Amino acid sequence: MAGGGRFTPAVLADVLQRLCAGLGLDHRGARLLKFTANAVYELPAEGVVVRITGSMALRHRAPKVVAVARWLARHDVPAVRLVEGVPQPLVVGEHVATLWRTAPSGGPPVDGRDLGRLLRVVHSLPEPDFAVPKWSPLEDVRRRIADAEELAADDLEFLEERCAALAERLRSLETALPVGLVHGDAHLRNLIPSPDGPLICDFDSTGLGPREWDLSMVPVGAARLGHPWRWHEQLAAEYGFDVTGWPGYALLRDVRELKLTTSVLPILRSHPEVAPELRRRLRSLREGDSGTRWEPYR
Repeated sequence: MAGGGRFTPAVLADVLQRLCAGLGLDHRGARLLKFTANAVYELPAEGVVVRITGSMALRHRAPKVVAVARWLARHDVPAVRLVEGVPQPLVVGEHVATLWRTAPSGGPPVDGRDLGRLLRVVHSLPEPDFAVPKWSPLEDVRRRIADAEELAADDLEFLEERCAALAERLRSLETALPVGLVHGDAHLRNLIPSPDGPLICDFDSTGLGPREWDLSMVPVGAARLGHPWRWHEQLAAEYGFDVTGWPGYALLRDVRELKLTTSVLPILRSHPEVAPELRRRLRSLREGDSGTRWEPYR
């Protein structure tokens, strides 16, 4: 793939330095924790985590993320907390970022029971008093396809057709659980094991939709990414509902797999090392192969 790109390490480092300079924060020793949908940096000297949105087409979600985080804080939900006293989200050139307090580390490893407990808390909250978008999982997929740094024409056609087919199937989805607030990306990597208990993070996909969606991430992760199946069993027992026994699970699984595949499209040129795994995932989707294990994007 060609060099350059909007999210190369050099570009992101420049965004981070400019953001820190404007706020009087020390960026020295900044550590990149992860980068797929967002670039997440820790500033050890400040006790701050910076999240830079990794898709130009998804920058519109940042104000919602801020609103959801503040709303969860008002309801004392165990979750990561924003840095207060700073207008958020922050804009640095064409990039958008949010600032978070570094969560304390040292808690025991999380499992499906922890996720089940936190989802019961989130799902029991009243509807937010601010505008929350309706669950529309394919909107993000379409935006990432449109925002892809590089995508072969046949891959573009395949992904567009798959989106259309899944959208048609979603129109007739019948839920078993009440529709309401969903986290939207509820897997164990979005739980932080703090000494006082797990904290939930990443509210990019939060919206109003089927609660079954939040329960489908873990079994898909077990099937595709090799996560322990016991996490799903723990989640189902703690929450009181086994989503894999519900007729709509196969559809949500297909939607989730498409989202997992397309998450890196906006960074293909900036981070070409993800391309081999993307090709493998696309090949398995094309072939209808539900058994091939995927490796995490790195």
